[in-house]
Amino acid sequence: MSEKSRVIKAAGVVGAATLLSRILGFVRDAVIAWFFGAGFSSDAFIAAFRIPNLLRRLFAEGSLSSAFIPVFTEYVVHNDQDEAFSMARSAFRLLGVVLFIVTLGGILLSPWVVRLIAPGFDAEKIALTVTLTRWMFPYFFCIGLVALCMGILNVLGHFAAPAIAPVVLNLSVIGSVLYIAPAMTTPVIGLALGVLIGGFLQLALQLPILICKGFRFWEKAKLMHPGLKKVGISFLPIILGGAVYQINIVVGTLLGSLLSEGSVTYLYFADRLVQFPLGVFAIAASTAVLPSLSRHAAARELDELKHTFAHALKLVFFISIPAMVGLIVLREHIVVLLFQRGEFDAAATQLTTQAVLYYSIGLWAFSAVRIVAAAFFALQDARTPVRIAIISIIANIFLGVILMKPLAHGGLALATSLASMLNLGLLMLALRTRLGSLGWINIAHSAAKTFFSSLVMGTVVWATTRFFIPLEGRTTSGLLVGVAASIGIGLCIYAVTSFMLKSQELSSVLTEARKGILNK
Repeated sequence: MSEKSRVIKAAGVVGAATLLSRILGFVRDAVIAWFFGAGFSSDAFIAAFRIPNLLRRLFAEGSLSSAFIPVFTEYVVHNDQDEAFSMARSAFRLLGVVLFIVTLGGILLSPWVVRLIAPGFDAEKIALTVTLTRWMFPYFFCIGLVALCMGILNVLGHFAAPAIAPVVLNLSVIGSVLYIAPAMTTPVIGLALGVLIGGFLQLALQLPILICKGFRFWEKAKLMHPGLKKVGISFLPIILGGAVYQINIVVGTLLGSLLSEGSVTYLYFADRLVQFPLGVFAIAASTAVLPSLSRHAAARELDELKHTFAHALKLVFFISIPAMVGLIVLREHIVVLLFQRGEFDAAATQLTTQAVLYYSIGLWAFSAVRIVAAAFFALQDARTPVRIAIISIIANIFLGVILMKPLAHGGLALATSLASMLNLGLLMLALRTRLGSLGWINIAHSAAKTFFSSLVMGTVVWATTRFFIPLEGRTTSGLLVGVAASIGIGLCIYAVTSFMLKSQELSSVLTEARKGILNK
């Protein structure tokens, strides 16, 4: 199987699993919005969950996988799987100790951490946020080990179990809102318990798959394998280089706590909408491409690495640009459909819609950054993304402070998008300096076709919603049918326009889909 086919197939598996997770994630958020609304309890929970969730994305999924996969791949590529498994066992034991210490420290230091991340909260809201943070911090311990499992399984060619794990978390949280929260004196604590239970179940899902792959946890291994030194060297720099978006989101939460009540919640729900295409397509593609890029880097096949990188970047643009346009056009309909019920009223919908618009503008950049950063990580170069990440974070803070005055929480979302565009531009310049020509003319030509097809699609969808799907007087079922029909029409228009423009990305996706159907 060629690396292009391998990337598309793996991205398809991860994307399909992530799609299910995101759908359940929206059900989860809709249930939370219905039960808690946008106010005191929801602000406290979202701020509290940001803390272990940020650590998960920084230390676990983001940096750990990106640092571990290239080194683990080196052992596998050089036909030394026994030594690779020995390094992985050492990583499990050392990581378990580190995660336990960090989790214990997080529980003890929660009051100071909460005041740092949400300085605008009053004393009562801070107290509730601290309590929720302490309940949820052990989730970080579980999910950190899940991320290590993901790195091992992805290199071995298995993508399904790690990708499906978030489904378990969403089901656990939904169950906690429906059955645990109503029975508690402080209902939102039941929500925190759902997160904790979901973390343990996610870890339990990975272990049998690893054993089936021949990995034995109980066999002897050094506490500090020599390979872990390479992982450690790049680990801390990758924390910043691979997680700029998440850091910028947290900056938005911090600044949002200084605005009117509900601002943190509006930003959270808007981010959740943007995370849907970002998770299903961009993160899936970067997860799939990192092992392939790492194999090329380990074998010193730089020409093949550049070709695989260019293919992945064009594929991400092919998906993320129409997703951006569609989300901008349908933003109000989607927010009404998913969240406007119970305590989440029309005013909350309008304010959330504003944040969705400004986050959506940067969706293509959020997505592309994942691919460009993966190329640096495959080359075991974490310093360059770190230097650029620092510039991006500073720019986000500066822009956020300036834009939050005229645009309120919308300005914070716009600042995140602009900072991500800056991050992408600087990363691309640095990668060109490192590897030489990457076929930018070909990439730009492909992106231009994608953008034109997306504009045609967006125009048709806008006309459809304007004249056939008015929001006034629509039932939930009627709105669901209307939004689904609009998305279906948009996909057809986009596919037809891309076909007429002879899009190579459309051809590649259809070819791999056809192979998958025939193989079944």
